[in-house]
Amino acid sequence: MGISDRLVGKKNVNGKPRIDTVEPSAALPGGEVRIIGSGLRPHELRRPRVQFGDVEGAVVISSDQFLVARVPEGAHSGPVTVDANGHASNAHDIRVAVTIAENLHPVTNPALDLEGNIYVTFSGSRGQKVPVAIYKIDTNYNVKPFLAEMMNATAIVFDREGQMYVSSRYDGTVYRVAPNGTMSAYAESMGVATGLAFDREQNLYVGDRSGTIFKISRDRQIFVFATLEPSVSAFHLAFSPNGNLYVTGPTTSSFDAIHEVDPHGSVSTFFRGLGRPQGLAFDIEGNLYVAASLRGKRGVVRVTPEKHASLVVAGQNLVGLAFAPGRAAVLATTNAIHHLSWDIQGHPLLPVEEAAY
Repeated sequence: MGISDRLVGKKNVNGKPRIDTVEPSAALPGGEVRIIGSGLRPHELRRPRVQFGDVEGAVVISSDQFLVARVPEGAHSGPVTVDANGHASNAHDIRVAVTIAENLHPVTNPALDLEGNIYVTFSGSRGQKVPVAIYKIDTNYNVKPFLAEMMNATAIVFDREGQMYVSSRYDGTVYRVAPNGTMSAYAESMGVATGLAFDREQNLYVGDRSGTIFKISRDRQIFVFATLEPSVSAFHLAFSPNGNLYVTGPTTSSFDAIHEVDPHGSVSTFFRGLGRPQGLAFDIEGNLYVAASLRGKRGVVRVTPEKHASLVVAGQNLVGLAFAPGRAAVLATTNAIHHLSWDIQGHPLLPVEEAAY
């Protein structure tokens, strides 16, 4: 007798639906999760009811052994239950991200400073002058304008001293921005400057939409570090704990790749099979997290060092993420920022003794 046979038998004995697992176990409101178990569909092919705490979610697909439900607005982290044939199932926990800021336009990862404040862009369309280019979200989730003058602010990164750097895909410049919002050009002629990342020696890497990755040394000498194929933009950059650089650039393909660049600038394909991969981040175990689609399901995909991929957060319109203090993550969609209590330790972008992780 198989596992499913035993579960169906148990359901028939007590008449109650049973949840065995929820995949993925974290989501944004609007994300779709798969609930697996037995006895999940009522008799006469009626739809079951799915409760996320006190809020009912929409059932997209239902069968006896699995159903797909959409996490409703207003849901919080806590129990999920299925009601079928007048009986409620056992509860199974799910983590739901909380929206902390809206009416934004991030196009890459959010960034956190040493105190845990979050910075996010309102990037606008190419050549659009927006009233505020970067917003600051403090640790109490108060949202305040931070920088007004930049055109098409794209990626934000901090060095180990807490100094902010921002790329502009409008003029191909990387700007250094002081805590009071004063900015100065740090490096120019970076093409359509997009992704930013610092290595362990505090060299700054800048991605260009033509696939070029520039390396800027501490004395501000500029080198061409690596080149991807011209059809792939170096839009998002992140360094792994092993010191290699990982790069994504979304295309119209549903089979895009994550590229790996070693310290000598040699480019290889780390993983292929994602739809529109965007912002990247690593945990301390070397797992890579990327905002992307996997087998048609959008959210955050985890790719292990052994190159096994799985969807770990369900959610639409995700463009980036950053790990935060307290084993949490900050998730960016195309118009909002969300906080997820996730119980995953992020790999610090700054040295461990200086990072608040």
